[in-house]
Amino acid sequence: MTKANPRTIAPNQTLSIPITRLRGDADQDLPLPQYMSSGAAGMDLFAAVDEDVTIQPQAAALVPTGLAVAIPEGFEGQVRARSGLAVAHGLAVINAPGTIDSDYRGEIKVALINLGENPFTIRRGDRIAQMIVNRVYRVQWELKESLETTERNEGGFGHTGR
Repeated sequence: MTKANPRTIAPNQTLSIPITRLRGDADQDLPLPQYMSSGAAGMDLFAAVDEDVTIQPQAAALVPTGLAVAIPEGFEGQVRARSGLAVAHGLAVINAPGTIDSDYRGEIKVALINLGENPFTIRRGDRIAQMIVNRVYRVQWELKESLETTERNEGGFGHTGR
């Protein structure tokens, strides 16, 4: 894979994105976001907590990663739940997917909610969510009197069955 300009990136190229540890050496023990397999779409994010954080059932917590990124214009970061935590413990990203805008330079924090039946404890270095970087298109609305019809038209909310 070759590195590319974010404006001209092709599917097999790597997008280079600046990242910083906000607390410097204090978080040196934590990995940067990383793909956990060769085919993974999302990079795991790690908890930068100094003390364990326990999320009670039906409660939410904002978990820091200790990182800030400079996502290029025309792209966004999406923070999503890790499927293993969701299935095994009911842990979800409450605003899924959480969006990291290209002009945001603050700390990436993950808004987690415990939808499970038992308290869930997050420890330093735990993989708490995943982040995917996607291209974003800006749109300009073109107001029309009506829209072209389709076979589906207004059908929605289960209109095709299960």
